[in-house]
Amino acid sequence: QVQLAESGGGLVQAGGSLRLSCAASGRTFSSYAMGWFRQAPGKERVFVAAVSWSGGNTYYADSVKGRFTISRDKLKNTVYLQMNSLKPEDTAVYYCAPIQWGSTSHRTDFDSWGHGTQVTVSS
Repeated sequence: QVQLAESGGGLVQAGGSLRLSCAASGRTFSSYAMGWFRQAPGKERVFVAAVSWSGGNTYYADSVKGRFTISRDKLKNTVYLQMNSLKPEDTAVYYCAPIQWGSTSHRTDFDSWGHGTQVTVSS
């Protein structure tokens, strides 16, 4: 089972940038496609971005396309989310999880969500 720990969130003004990290443990991490998800107050958790197991392919939610970049470092067992041109509507708790490649859903065999990292964008 993969265990995940997100970090890098904080308070930033609109137009600013943050880089989130997701440190993973577990032997199977490198074989999983990984995704970032976010949950705003009072809303459901939604898909943000995904990266393939190799790191060579990515896709994004329309709301972040062109502003966010997902990547992974397999040697460090870490997935990143570079967030630029942040908007107040990006305010949420951000989580990473293994993703069902090609979908916007996490793997059905995964239920060990980390604590997430809070991102707050002020206007």
